[in-house]
Amino acid sequence: MSGQTQILRLALLAAGCLSCTFGVSAQDPQEPAEQPDAATKPKPAARGIPSISDPNATVESENRTPAWQADEGPATGMQVPGIGSPELAHSYWVPGLEYGSTIQSRPLGQVGSDGWYANNYVGGSLSLLEAWSRSQLGLNYSGGGFFSTSGDVNNGTYQQLSLGNTINMGRLQIQLFDYFSYIPDSQFGFAGGTGLSLPGINGTLGPAIPGLGAAIVPNQSIYAAIGPRYSNAFAAQSTYNFTRRSSVTLGGSYGLLHFTESGNIDDDMVIGTVGYNYALSKTDSIGVLYRFTAFHYDGQPQAIGNHVINAVYVKKLTQRLALSMYGGPQITTYRVPIGGSTRSTSGSGGVTMTYAVERGSISVDYFHGLTGGGGVLLGSNTDQASATFGRQLGRVWSASLNFGYARNSSVGSLPDTGDQTFNDWFVGGGISRPFGRNLNLAVSYSARFESSNVAACTGANCSTDYTQNMVSISLQWHTRPFVLP
Repeated sequence: MSGQTQILRLALLAAGCLSCTFGVSAQDPQEPAEQPDAATKPKPAARGIPSISDPNATVESENRTPAWQADEGPATGMQVPGIGSPELAHSYWVPGLEYGSTIQSRPLGQVGSDGWYANNYVGGSLSLLEAWSRSQLGLNYSGGGFFSTSGDVNNGTYQQLSLGNTINMGRLQIQLFDYFSYIPDSQFGFAGGTGLSLPGINGTLGPAIPGLGAAIVPNQSIYAAIGPRYSNAFAAQSTYNFTRRSSVTLGGSYGLLHFTESGNIDDDMVIGTVGYNYALSKTDSIGVLYRFTAFHYDGQPQAIGNHVINAVYVKKLTQRLALSMYGGPQITTYRVPIGGSTRSTSGSGGVTMTYAVERGSISVDYFHGLTGGGGVLLGSNTDQASATFGRQLGRVWSASLNFGYARNSSVGSLPDTGDQTFNDWFVGGGISRPFGRNLNLAVSYSARFESSNVAACTGANCSTDYTQNMVSISLQWHTRPFVLP
């Protein structure tokens, strides 16, 4: 399937979801916000979860403490639990411009080139938060062109989008999510944690859109898959509350990982879930989840089905802690037998945690289970872990540390290659500071490593091990928020 066809397909899907959302939501619009007098200070726009890199959160916290609304996502939902977000003052949208550069020691997956090169990104960004009486829509987008100084990397475009919509209809809650990216290399450690790594306006002006779990998004944690790639994960789920304590959640999603260069393996994943949720208290919930995932690969006869049953425990303390732990058995089936068998049984599980500390935050994520293969394998048994620590340093400076590790091993053998195992890491840190209320600068250093028991490609520039050093710089400017009626 061509890249243009994929873009058109995704655009039509997003447009259909948005039109459905606006159709439901427009029946109960909010009353227009009163316009302030010219002599008074404008009312600040609504915000998402405060970021340590946004100076406005520090300045405004001296004058007022915004009320927070709890994360009401279900325990067995597809989204990652969060610590909540400030209550919406009014709807807004804010555009911006961005420049970024990733200065790297060599292209990922190649060892013949020792010189440094840079990918320079120039584009625009947009964040939007719109609320009606029964629904709320958040959108973050960044996109533009990138220009490389390496002869091995073609110039092109980059696009990143995150979208979330929640509709409340009494006992029924409907949630829609979409995450899309088109970038020149793996998203696993991309841009070193600077503002370039995420779509939309950096800081609290970007709406807090819940992320999707590691089992829902396409796996990109193998650096041997090289070149630009499209990645998209669209998810829809509905939760019906039987009582104040018990509810059931139904969900479905479609994900893809497609590359523009040959030699990689494109995959698609279709997911269906059903879960039962029970609230033990205002802060603690448990649940039982069943999830089925079907993996398909372009040009390959193999197809994989994965059945998972997980017990789930979630604890949420608004503005402080979000913890989710899950685990249980998984049964995997193969269209083409592996080792003479069409079925295998193993375990799956993981944990996610966000903990807000004074002037900072800690995020930890771990996942064990079956994934699509990351563009290199026909299915992989994956262990993936990441951690981020952020801290406000004084009034304007902030710092962050980032770490990620992934181990991917093949569920079966590709022709003439045997079993394959990939170990991938990234580690780094950075600093950022604002200049005024509309400009933010971030600089970081990170290193990415990969080791494997076999080279995933052929030719003089292929190896089983390599290291890449990277310095990332991003400069983001945005207007003041424009209030929506």
